[in-house]
Amino acid sequence: MRVLASVFTSQDYISDHLWKAETVSLFAVFWPTTLLLSKQQTNSINIYRQSSRTSSKSVNMFAARAFRSLPFKVHAAHGLPQRFSGQFGGQARMMASVVNGGPMSAKAPSAPSAIERATLTIRNGPIFHGKSFGAKTNISGEAVFTTSLVGYPESLSDPSYRGQILVFTQPLIGNYGIPSSERDEHGLLKYFESPSLQAVGVVVADAALKYSHWTAVESLSEWCIREGVPAISGVDTRQIVTYLREQGSSLARITVGEEYDADQDEAFIDPEQINLVRKVSTKSPFHVSAANSTSHVAVIDCGVKENILRSLVSRGASVTVFPYDYPVYKVAHHFDGVFISNGPGDPTHCSQTVHTLSKLMQNSQIPIMGICLGHQLLALAVGARTIKLKYGNRAHNIPALDLTTGRCHITSQNHGYAVDASTLPSDWKPYFVNLNDNSNEGMIHKTRPIFSTQFHPEAKGGPLDSSYLFDIYLDSVQKYKANQAIHQPGRDNRPSPLLADLLGNERVGVSIDRESHMTSAPEEPAQTLAAATA
Repeated sequence: MRVLASVFTSQDYISDHLWKAETVSLFAVFWPTTLLLSKQQTNSINIYRQSSRTSSKSVNMFAARAFRSLPFKVHAAHGLPQRFSGQFGGQARMMASVVNGGPMSAKAPSAPSAIERATLTIRNGPIFHGKSFGAKTNISGEAVFTTSLVGYPESLSDPSYRGQILVFTQPLIGNYGIPSSERDEHGLLKYFESPSLQAVGVVVADAALKYSHWTAVESLSEWCIREGVPAISGVDTRQIVTYLREQGSSLARITVGEEYDADQDEAFIDPEQINLVRKVSTKSPFHVSAANSTSHVAVIDCGVKENILRSLVSRGASVTVFPYDYPVYKVAHHFDGVFISNGPGDPTHCSQTVHTLSKLMQNSQIPIMGICLGHQLLALAVGARTIKLKYGNRAHNIPALDLTTGRCHITSQNHGYAVDASTLPSDWKPYFVNLNDNSNEGMIHKTRPIFSTQFHPEAKGGPLDSSYLFDIYLDSVQKYKANQAIHQPGRDNRPSPLLADLLGNERVGVSIDRESHMTSAPEEPAQTLAAATA
């Protein structure tokens, strides 16, 4: 018998990421309290179950006694929530299911014929030996870490991770597999943030050999192999993260099945010297229509996540997405708002985007919102500076304080750069601040409908505390549209059916060039903002 029990918060986004144990286990997820069966109870159940003299009925009775000792009730009907009281009040609800080898039984991909050795080498730092479970190729990039517990398909497909080797602090990764490329009613990917695996390398302590989830179609290993991404397991990620936290994000290299001279500088390619945005941005405009569209927003694609587009479209805003270097200010009068997306790398490489935003704010009163890299580019456009953080912020549980209301939000973040709030012009003010490191998390104009956030209010995998910011933005879009209608009666920027037919509904010409992350010479460095404006 397998028993799956899970405690949810009032937000159900974690429900897609729960796994099933081999015997009897309890996985409890809600903030701020976490519940687990005691180690003694779990070990007792395992020993009791393995005894050849123990019947399945006895195991079931023993498991039931273990669950009855917990401070809440477990309901045995699959999918049937049950409220419980006591010290937890109404903070959570319990869902439990008994699974007897049904459709949710774990799937085990065929194991490779031989386990190959893999090595993670940090430049001027330690070397870690482990096992390869991804593509048989060598890469280099910037080693960064994330403390997110769930959402590894979304993280690995996030264009903001382009050029980076992602180290997971969560010990077990891959236990609910990789979902299908199914699309929703808007034509957007339901389970990924882009069509491809964006990180150049994956580092985990333990890669799950079995996976179980109703959306899963392949294992993490199979996905990495299919996408040509090397992955290493069996390494001490605690030691890796401790080093990165103390020394800062570092250049690193993954090699599979071979040794090399770690002192050779050419073995390490710095993605920060490359214009990564050019690699992830659509090469020509595309359009996503909203049902019962009430507005039309121009999105500057610096590596936009699918859920950013979904967050706009699901609220009634049709979007036309432009390449990062497109002069949107020339066509802004055809739109009701402008949005600048997230993206990878050093913001000073995007000099064309900064110029576009500067011209846009000079020539138009149109509402503008930016997220992550979009926040940094907006800051550069108004004359502020950006700084590189020591090891960045990458997690689903970072507190950000709203300086206008005094409320704290738990946010999802993924960035290595930040805006220097002390350099903001007098007509701007900080909007949010990070309560962990006091770095800037947003800015807002004092009189105009323009604001931006460093964190991700659209976070897929959660949390959803700050998703209301899309409502604030689209409210300003509607006000701007109404004001424009007063001065230009009959004006309507909603997209025509012809536009929707002429433009595709997904990003164009975006492909993964793995060769640029091999041990060959890097491409020509990107033009920086300073060089472009000199």
